[in-house]
This record gives sequence, C-alpha cells and structure tokens, in this order.
Amino acid sequence: MTLLLIIIFLCIVFDFINGFHDAANSIATIVSTKVLTPFQAVLWAAFFNFVAFFIAKYIIGEFGIANTVSKSVIPEFLVGFNGLLIILSGIIAAISWNLLTWWFGIPSSSSHTLIGGFAGAAIASAGFYAIKASVIIKIASFIVLAPLIGMIMSLIITTLILTLFKKTNPHKAEKWFKKLQLVSSALFSIGHGLNDSQKVMGIIAAALFAYHDIDPTMGIANVADIKDVTWVPIACFTAIALGTMFGGWRIVRTMGTKITKVTPLEGVAAETAGALTLYLTEILKIPVSTTHTITGAIIGSGAIKRLSAVRWGITVNLMWAWVLTIPVSALLAAFVYFIIKLFI
Repeated sequence: MTLLLIIIFLCIVFDFINGFHDAANSIATIVSTKVLTPFQAVLWAAFFNFVAFFIAKYIIGEFGIANTVSKSVIPEFLVGFNGLLIILSGIIAAISWNLLTWWFGIPSSSSHTLIGGFAGAAIASAGFYAIKASVIIKIASFIVLAPLIGMIMSLIITTLILTLFKKTNPHKAEKWFKKLQLVSSALFSIGHGLNDSQKVMGIIAAALFAYHDIDPTMGIANVADIKDVTWVPIACFTAIALGTMFGGWRIVRTMGTKITKVTPLEGVAAETAGALTLYLTEILKIPVSTTHTITGAIIGSGAIKRLSAVRWGITVNLMWAWVLTIPVSALLAAFVYFIIKLFI
C-alpha cells in the first residue's frame, strides 16, 4: 500500500511540474504581447486548465487519452509488485527529465517524457514484448505530426485573418486582437488541461490496476474503470492547474520571444491553431505534446511574414530535444528500475 501511495504522490507531483513546465504554452504569446501581466496570465491559464475537467467529465463523457497512455504497456506485465516498480521507475525518470529541461529553458514534451519513462522501465523489466508497439509508434509519430498540423492550421488562420482585415486600421486591429487573445489563450489552456491531465490519470490507472492483483478489494480490475474513480481526475486536473499558476518563466522567454517576435494577431492565430490541434487529438484519443503543438503554430504564424522571421537555429535545437525525449527518458527509467531492483 505504501508503494502505491508513493506512486500516486509522485504522479501528482509530476502533474504539478507539468503545469509550470507547460504554462509557457498557454501564456507565452499573451505575455510577450503584453495583453496580460505574467501573474494575470498564469491565473487565466490555470482557471481554464481546470475547466477542462468539467468538459471531459460531463460533455465528452470519457477520458480516452488516459486509457491510451495506460495501455502503452501490455497489462499482463503490469500486475503485482513488479508492475508498481515499473511505474515508479517511469515516473521518477519523467520528473527528472522534466526538471532538467525546465532548468535549461527547453520546451520539451512532458507527454513523451512520461510515455518514454513508462515504456523504458517496462522494457528493462521484461524486454520489448512488454510494450504495445502500435500505441508507442502512434504516440511517437505525433512528435512530427502535432507541430506540423499546428503549423499548417496557423498558416491558414493567419492568412485568413490578414485577408479579412487587410483594410482595417492597424491600431484598431491590434486593440481587437489583444482582446481576442484572451479567448484564444483560454481555448488553448482548455486543450492543455484536456490532454496533459489525462496522461497522469493513465499512469495512476495502471498503478491501481497493478495493485488490484495484490489486493483484489482495492484498485481497479480494468484501466478503463478509472473514469469511475472520481478523485483521480479531480486530483490530476487540480495539480496541473496549480502548477500552471507557478509558471515556467525560462520557457516563456523561449516560446514568446526566441522563436519569433509575436504580435497580437499572430498570438491569436497560433493559440487558435494549437487549440484546434489539441481538440482533434482529444477526439482521436492520442496523447500529444502541447509544447510541440504550440511551437509549430508559432512558427506558422511567424513564417507568414517571411521565413527569416523565424529563428530557425533555435527551432532546430528544440526539435533535437523533442526527438531525444522518448529514448533518453526510456534509458533513464531503465537505469532507475535496475537501481531499485538492487535494493528491493
């Protein structure tokens, strides 16, 4: 029971870290365009991150992304005490990588960190047969697809806005788009809450499933039953909202100024494109990186002005971090698993 409680505690800690690590995704453009102060922006984002819980629970009616995450490792390898050790190793690795990338201001993916850690520990325990390759490949493919979709949507939305408002007084248009950024930022924050909170729910579901083998009177017999354990989604959505309130200012600077200089118009286009991409992946039940999504959208809105408006050197460095996240997290989790096994 103690091990299960430690895992749940670390999962909530990860969700909190995810919140401040990914706060930049929701607020970078709204802060860089001075629509809101940093403090106002994190409160705004945190509120809508939590609103996402009610949308998932009462409008969508399920937590599909949580189910996808929990099934990335084949259930038969997650039963009992060893299953709990796999999950513990994965979450420790994910927290470590998230803190490291936050410290260096790298907007890496909390999603892929978690998936990589979970899968890496399972492979260390039972080999590659322990993971569901089709699920991992589908998630990994969105390292490319999520920013690409975000960029294409942003290009379309930015082009549409520029066409519709080309005769509008620039000063008047800027005032309008600053107000609209409040809406687009809220939409993206909801998408972030829907996507990222469910990832940790999936890990907790796997832990409760593993513990059910130890004590049939507790835990859950099927990971899909997590939707009926009300305290889990409430805890996860609350943790990510609180984490967002603490912000991640190192990453805000990267996202809001280093990739390209963002105007209110481009902020609206990027956030709207990012939100639409996240809603699409929610429908498809695919956990994606909100970081990758909004980065691609910001690139798309900046490239409309001219390709040189995007600082491609910074962008290439970010992409290297994205590609390395899953394998590095997997290796780190495998190392943690072997260390834990030495003492248990």
